[in-house]
Amino acid sequence: MNPSGLLEPFIVATDRALRAVFAPARAIAAPTLEPAIPLDEADRALSASLMRVNHAGEIAAQALYHGQSMFARHARTRALLLQAAREETEHLAWCETRLRELQAGPSKLVPLWYAGSFGIGALAASFGDAVSLGFVAETERQVEGHLDDHLRRLPEPDRRSRAIIQRMQADEVDHGRRAESAGAVALPGPARALMRAVSRVMTRVAARI
Repeated sequence: MNPSGLLEPFIVATDRALRAVFAPARAIAAPTLEPAIPLDEADRALSASLMRVNHAGEIAAQALYHGQSMFARHARTRALLLQAAREETEHLAWCETRLRELQAGPSKLVPLWYAGSFGIGALAASFGDAVSLGFVAETERQVEGHLDDHLRRLPEPDRRSRAIIQRMQADEVDHGRRAESAGAVALPGPARALMRAVSRVMTRVAARI
């Protein structure tokens, strides 16, 4: 076998990782264009903390999809995962842009979130496509609840962040439905509980660091 053929998946994976972690955000998309109303310091700090967590979550989502797609067993599963990853890049751009508007930055642990999540995605894929898709469906269900909590906690005047989160939430629900339609199997209770525990740790750390 041509050695370049063996290296190509790893070159592609490295390129995706560098783009997700270090590439500058694109302009925010039109559906989220709400007026940026000035916030008092307490509201600004709260919104920034929530959007920092969401940015870290989008980094993790990119990595999960990249890890799962790299080890997917069927082309149709790989295509579904990569399409979802491309859509998540828009979420990442929205969060990054909003953080700048809030005079805040992303988590300092972004490379760690990416590396850890890529490994989790690769592990999920090792159990087969049906389990990997089940992992997607369960992840998106948990993310939907997480975003619901953020919508409740956001300062009322911050309509711009609210619009971003609402659009992200709709997309995450769609990703979960697509995974279910593609043959996802339900994950066992202990696996779902472990996913929630990992998510709580990441959320608490990303909000501060």
